[in-house]
Amino acid sequence: MSSSATPDNDHEPATVNVSEPWTLAYWARRFEVPREEVEAAVAAVGHAPEKVAARLGRPWPFEGSGIV
Repeated sequence: MSSSATPDNDHEPATVNVSEPWTLAYWARRFEVPREEVEAAVAAVGHAPEKVAARLGRPWPFEGSGIV
């Protein structure tokens, strides 16, 4: 096991993909915002989850989303 692994976010995707309806829906639920806000955030800051989260005013990683 790598010492850089973190058990809290090992399963998180590395990028915010909004090109597929199901991935856009995942991220909208994950950040608890409408899909359009996720798309706008990605357009503004790129696909890095931490940047998208910051743009949306959400913490990253965020454990309270209920998404498993």
